[in-house]
Amino acid sequence: YAQINLVPELKRIPGIGAANLFGGNRAYSMRIWLNPAQLASYNLTPAEVMAAIQDKNLEAAPGRLGESSQEAFEYVLKYKGKRSQPGDYENMIIRANADGSMLRLKDVARVEFGAATYNGDVRIGGKPGINIGVFQTAGSNANELQIAVAKVMAKLAKGLPKGVKQQTLYTTKTALDASIEQVEHTLVEAFILVFIVVFIFLQDFRSTLIPAIAVPVAIVGTFFFMQLVGFSINLLTLFALVLAIGIVVDDAIVVVEAVHSKLAEGGRSVKEATTQAMSEITGAIISITLVMAAVFLPVGLLDGSTGVFYRQFAFTMAIAIVISAVNALTLSPALAALFLKHTPHDGEHAAPAAPTTFKTRFFAGFNRSFDRLTTRYVGSIKFLIRNKWVGLSGLVLVAVLTGWLAKRTPSGFIPSEDQGFVAISMSLPAGASLDRTNQVGLQLEEQLRTMPSVDKINLLTGFSILTSSNSASALTAFVILKPIPERGEVQDINAVMAIIREKAAATIKGADTFVFTTPTVPGFGNVEGLEVVLQDRTGGELPKLGKVGQDFIGELLKQPAIGVAFTSFRADYPQLEAEVDEVKAAQLGVGVQRILQTM
Repeated sequence: YAQINLVPELKRIPGIGAANLFGGNRAYSMRIWLNPAQLASYNLTPAEVMAAIQDKNLEAAPGRLGESSQEAFEYVLKYKGKRSQPGDYENMIIRANADGSMLRLKDVARVEFGAATYNGDVRIGGKPGINIGVFQTAGSNANELQIAVAKVMAKLAKGLPKGVKQQTLYTTKTALDASIEQVEHTLVEAFILVFIVVFIFLQDFRSTLIPAIAVPVAIVGTFFFMQLVGFSINLLTLFALVLAIGIVVDDAIVVVEAVHSKLAEGGRSVKEATTQAMSEITGAIISITLVMAAVFLPVGLLDGSTGVFYRQFAFTMAIAIVISAVNALTLSPALAALFLKHTPHDGEHAAPAAPTTFKTRFFAGFNRSFDRLTTRYVGSIKFLIRNKWVGLSGLVLVAVLTGWLAKRTPSGFIPSEDQGFVAISMSLPAGASLDRTNQVGLQLEEQLRTMPSVDKINLLTGFSILTSSNSASALTAFVILKPIPERGEVQDINAVMAIIREKAAATIKGADTFVFTTPTVPGFGNVEGLEVVLQDRTGGELPKLGKVGQDFIGELLKQPAIGVAFTSFRADYPQLEAEVDEVKAAQLGVGVQRILQTM
């Protein structure tokens, strides 16, 4: 039903690259169960039955009548085509006997309408179900697609059969919304903190207002150029804006401080002080901007996956820095000429009269503390100038310490993230039946339901997520976790996975269980971590390759940095080998292909 009525509608949504069913091939199929005893009594073989079905169950275009003739009409001939009902197959003639009787398919077989295969089952929330995986195309917006899919499914849900419901088990939109919300909060917090810090040091609301105005101006300008070059608002660009907030105010602060300095010297109007200050610092602002932009631009020109990750981040930073410089050379001087007044320079505070307000008392105490800190700093600089060997020794020590820490600090490509989603891949002993796998799945589901951090459970038996293949002894479970605040005492996803491993190992014997999170970025493997492929170039036997793989895993597990190592390769599946007596088959006039086809 889902393949016919739901999947095509989902594929029509712009931005959807694929919509696939998981949980076995349950496409409609006509299943014919042959009765070996009946076949033998009528002296029939399965090959003869198959040939009769193929002869009668076909699509054909017989042709036309009246073409290129003197007839008044031309007729197109058609054939009724493939059968669609069990009764049509049951009455299909397999053989006509000499006495005029007919042997029909129902005489030697049972016909029923069912699924193409029964090699897997799906359980959603403890009830039978089917999974539809929806995947987006490159460059599409995940949030917009989620909304579009929800609208389509809400419309299709009205026509679902009685007793069937649809629900969204997992979507990347949840994690994306949470991440973007955190970055947005950080953006606001960074702006507030920058405003507070600038106000504490400038100690004048008018002066603080100038750098504060520079932040939204730079952000709006950055958004404009992001739109111009085709960038989207994503985690990387938002993170770049968070960092840029602390950078874009620097140029504005330099302008304000320079104007304050000229005003403190006296003898100038605000306009004259601003003009003279800008004539002195314009070159410095431009050089600082070029240096900062030169740091980020090469990062945006990197090749490969690293370049894909950091290109928008680097260019967004560079754009924000350049706009801040333009802002400092144009808007900030104009605001300084309008807002600033003749006041003493911040570094030359006169001893205040008896402080009467919290603001004056706070600033007086802050200035005294900062002056003491400045005095100590200047003293330490003078000491280093007099004793150059101390400074050089410290520089060497810092360089050595940096190299030592760099070697000891763990490295990685992309850090793992808590996406609220855990995958479980379980493999029973080779040859285990699907019924046995289903029983194990029920036991696993019962154990998972006892965990307060688990929200939903999606169980797929007969399917391995590690190999993306069907196997009766394989089991895959998708565990959707509750939001972090609702998980109870155990909130860390790594701790949750450790509990799942313990429960699976304690209750399910004889199964290999692997619990992992999906990659932060799809396309870099099926699991988080490192994938290694072993290739046998000697042409040896598969069991030998399997032993080498197990030995390799054993060595990996001895390494303290490796927590879990496993392989999906299995060379121990039980098999039965059929040996055909070719001499006897030839004497009986039976071909090997016919024998194998009959089997």
